[in-house]
Amino acid sequence: MTEEADTPYQVVANDEEQFSIWPVDRAVPAGWHTVGKEGSKADCLAHIETVWTDMRPLSLRRAQG
Repeated sequence: MTEEADTPYQVVANDEEQFSIWPVDRAVPAGWHTVGKEGSKADCLAHIETVWTDMRPLSLRRAQG
């Protein structure tokens, strides 16, 4: 197994409701927060695919009504 496959990840989001994954053993970057989902890279990416249905940033969605 590769190191990446063994690395546990967490799902993070920013204030624009954009999502990413981040290794659980690293500090979350400024401007991002955890959303409560941890697991393998594949599990976290599958979660993002389920919840991030509108790729537009929150500010743009609000401006477009």
